[in-house]
Amino acid sequence: MPRLKDKNQNTKKILSDFYEKLLKTFGSQGWWPGRTNFEVIVGAILTQNTNWGNVERAIKNLKNAKALNVQGMNALEVEKLAELIRPSGYFNLKAKRLKAFLNYLFDNYGEGRTNLSKFLKNPIEDLRRELLSINGIGPETADSILLYAAYKPVFVLDAYTKRLLHRHGLVGENATYDEMQSLFMDNLNHSEKTFNEYHALIVRTGKDFCRPKKPLCEECPLGVFL
Repeated sequence: MPRLKDKNQNTKKILSDFYEKLLKTFGSQGWWPGRTNFEVIVGAILTQNTNWGNVERAIKNLKNAKALNVQGMNALEVEKLAELIRPSGYFNLKAKRLKAFLNYLFDNYGEGRTNLSKFLKNPIEDLRRELLSINGIGPETADSILLYAAYKPVFVLDAYTKRLLHRHGLVGENATYDEMQSLFMDNLNHSEKTFNEYHALIVRTGKDFCRPKKPLCEECPLGVFL
């Protein structure tokens, strides 16, 4: 497994250098692909265990049914919702998760059209705790919502990030989500814009170069750091 040449390098510098190299190579990624906060939340739930292309097809179905908003989706029966999001896979389960989110929102923040805004304006620690209390929302999904829908400075960890960190010798194979997240949160300035861009750049790198099998290390922009 590739390791960093100089293990005594400062972690903050390593992560900063990674970011600058990826940004220079790929440019701004313009994430998250959603027009509204609610669309981002729906996308974060639907993207669990599938690729974004499948999520886009489900999102299109919801738009065509005029159900890509809090009131419209809440009015749907769970069976109808499941059918609309079928392209995303695990559609029955994800329909229940979307309904669980909506039920929490209406039960705790009222029936008005501003309930989502009130929810997302909560302090970061409170909002994360509330999200994690909702059935079907784990750390990655919660943090995606915090970063991309609530615009909070939280770093999102996923399989791409873990693979990149491990291959560069920054974390062990059994590193936990919280341990990897702390690596970024403790060593980078807390900036919603930077965390947004950095995560998107890592995903781009993981898809194009840092693959699970037969990674293209020599061609990867971060190959110079190995």
